[in-house]
Amino acid sequence: MSEPIVDYKLAEEHGLDIIEFEKVKTILGRNPTYTELGIFSVMWSEHCSYKSSRVHLKKLPTKGARVIQGPGENAGVVDIGDGQAVVFKMESHNHPSFIEPYQGAATGVGGICRDVFTMGARPIALADSLRFGRPDHPRTASLLSGVVAGIGGYGNAFGVPTVAGDARFDASYDGNILVNAFCLGLARADRIFKGTATGVGNPVLYVGAKTGRDGIHGATMASAEFGEGTEEKRPTVQVGDPFMEKLLLEACLELMQSDCLIGIQDMGAAGLTSSSVEMASRAGSGIELWLEKVPTRETGMTPYELMLSESQERMLMVVQRGRESEALAVFDKWDLDAAVVGIVTDTGHATVMMNGKLYAEIPVGPLTEGLAYERPMERPAWLDALQAFDPKTLPAPEDHGAALLAVLGSPNCASKEWIYRQYDHNVRHGTLLRPGDGDAGVVRVLGPEGKEKGIAISTGCNERMVYLVPYEGARHAVAEAAANVVATGALPLAITDCLNFGNPERPEIMWQFAESVRGIADICRSLSTPVVSGNVSLYNETDGKAIHPTPMIGMVGLLADGKKRVRQGFKRAGDAVGIVGWTHGNLGGSEYLRVVHGKIAGKPPKVFASRVKDVLESMRKLTEAELVRSAHDVSDGGLAVALAEAALSGPTPMGLIGAINMPDLKPHEILFSEEPARFVISFFREQVEHLQWALQGVPLLVVGKTGGDRFMLRVNGIEIDLGLDELARTWRGTIPGIAEG
Repeated sequence: MSEPIVDYKLAEEHGLDIIEFEKVKTILGRNPTYTELGIFSVMWSEHCSYKSSRVHLKKLPTKGARVIQGPGENAGVVDIGDGQAVVFKMESHNHPSFIEPYQGAATGVGGICRDVFTMGARPIALADSLRFGRPDHPRTASLLSGVVAGIGGYGNAFGVPTVAGDARFDASYDGNILVNAFCLGLARADRIFKGTATGVGNPVLYVGAKTGRDGIHGATMASAEFGEGTEEKRPTVQVGDPFMEKLLLEACLELMQSDCLIGIQDMGAAGLTSSSVEMASRAGSGIELWLEKVPTRETGMTPYELMLSESQERMLMVVQRGRESEALAVFDKWDLDAAVVGIVTDTGHATVMMNGKLYAEIPVGPLTEGLAYERPMERPAWLDALQAFDPKTLPAPEDHGAALLAVLGSPNCASKEWIYRQYDHNVRHGTLLRPGDGDAGVVRVLGPEGKEKGIAISTGCNERMVYLVPYEGARHAVAEAAANVVATGALPLAITDCLNFGNPERPEIMWQFAESVRGIADICRSLSTPVVSGNVSLYNETDGKAIHPTPMIGMVGLLADGKKRVRQGFKRAGDAVGIVGWTHGNLGGSEYLRVVHGKIAGKPPKVFASRVKDVLESMRKLTEAELVRSAHDVSDGGLAVALAEAALSGPTPMGLIGAINMPDLKPHEILFSEEPARFVISFFREQVEHLQWALQGVPLLVVGKTGGDRFMLRVNGIEIDLGLDELARTWRGTIPGIAEG
């Protein structure tokens, strides 16, 4: 089986520049073979090596009292007590989903589930964060419909509920959508499995689906900009099979009950290459592969294709020598392909053989250490004008009720019910708060003696804030995720992130990235929520136009008693309604500015970490003492939208009669500012003194009461009077309209 001769031109086609290609030759002491070139190209791609981001990621806090496993493995692991742990991670599948929306999104879900169950955890919850272009862009309707169908099609069939997520729309995503998938699993705290290849002579097993030619160079595609010819890359998108993955899950978990499994790794990006090399690297060992043993579904596959294929639903594992038949029998029981395809060595090399012929012999260390670039950074000059803009120079709206309807009906604030109704959020019967019920999704975890805990999950990011001031915007994203979790009554534990940015070779993009990471690091330290896993997705741009910087945050929290979960919607007529937290009226970066005035400008509200912490801790005291009947954080659209959503999202829609007096602010500043760490709550009016005592100095402004079928609010003398039916039509009608084109 002959291979092409490798030269500079071929290396460049594989994404390696001349300097990188010369480094390959230096490491090998010779010219690489074609298979070796393919291996280096994927392992040194941005997607696999993090060569532009790793110097900045080191600044993130990754340790904590509850952290069992931080970054560096397939997923993060956090202790939740009672001998239990949650395993979670978020990853991107952006480029594949733009090329082929259904399969791109579906395989994103499948991949993140494998990252979790390869650690020994049973997946119990999914979430997603999606970004699309302008609602009227020619491709938005089909991309939205295809992505949502793909997520639902895979997650529903696999049997894991989708309980949280968000979706937003902006012109910066016209040519490069974002599909970020999150999975959380439950494991025994003392039975966590890692991706290591230890024990010289131990056999290496391939299990799962057969290998085909789909997905070859998917990691390389994810490490390049889009441009002319993007549609031609459709064949690199893999095809997923959720029913096969369900079998793989059950078989892996069964094998993990024995003591014969040593290490296990998902074949994700870069397939057999990354899984084998990374397992050997973590163990400080070597690995030898015999590719003729790999189960295939296409004829005549070359070593290059077998090593780089990204066919889905596949795992690589190392078992104890002499117990191969025991492991193979488990997979045979579940009707899965399984074969011994190699052996652990002490050479420190990745050795690739096929039919007795050597095709690759590469030191493992340089492959996994990869490259580390300190790319130039420069704050973009165009930010000066955007940040200098003062929203106070704009006139107040003539009709504040009409302004509320405009903001409430904007795609970023409108109800996402059309999306989450296509997901099964009740499968497994463990969902305590479904999408739309609370600010975060909550799933049940049963502890000893029937103890019922809750795990809260929130994912999202306000990219407008990050675009305007990356440091503050990233802090906003973490603060809001924590507020979402706290609103349900949970204690924030830790985060995973998915950092979506443009081309890192452009200094302004690298500056956005570094500032965002700095912001995440600072606020996570303040809130004691370490970063335990994550993903970096760069080159998210088309024809030189980058997406808005979008550091997506996935926050996980713990309710010691799942029965104390709190919903976001008003529950009972006659309850008092209050606002917890400080309001300063800063409209910078708000949805109101974008919708009413057509501007994305100004400086976002500053995040005061100490105040955020005080508010979150005080809110937790209220929920723990069961003093609030509903809680909803103030975020997109500001206070007006939060109040409207609370009125619309309860068991039955419920009106509001209230008044807000803040003489130092204008009505539209009160209604539409998006300052962090504020909550709309409802409670028994008779308990107001108990609330004020529990809040310990955090402001509580009682603004009215629930009841009726109208939304009636007086703000510094300005009146808003809208029917609930009109609010509901506006809020619920936008996303279906986009999907219908």
